[in-house]
Amino acid sequence: MKIRFLLDTNVLSEPVRPLPHPGVLHKLREHEEEIATAAPVWNELLFGCERLPPSRKREAIEGYLSRTVRTSIPILPYDQAAAEWHAAERVRLAALGKPPSFVDGQIAAVAKVNNLVLVTSNRAHFEIFEGLHVQDWKQ
Repeated sequence: MKIRFLLDTNVLSEPVRPLPHPGVLHKLREHEEEIATAAPVWNELLFGCERLPPSRKREAIEGYLSRTVRTSIPILPYDQAAAEWHAAERVRLAALGKPPSFVDGQIAAVAKVNNLVLVTSNRAHFEIFEGLHVQDWKQ
């Protein structure tokens, strides 16, 4: 199957939440062959995990990241094309007085240049980007 969706951090981390959203879990299973994530998301996941003190929670998240995410979900790079699109969008949005967070811009750029739908629970963070298709699997 072809990759269609780029998962944001909050969607990719849903399975390890204490009470995961059933709709998100269903969509993850339904589209498991069509999902990828971005290198900046991978960074956010690792950073969040490594900040946790040693605990069962941390061990569970480490296991999920190493056995599930790293082995079965493509991690797409923030490359030259993404950097160029991101720079142009930062200029456009700054001129409108709506500068996005840098990492959200990176994630949006990876989705846009790879022609993927960005799946996030934070639609407002991404709907400001021009031409980016965004979905929330909790709705």
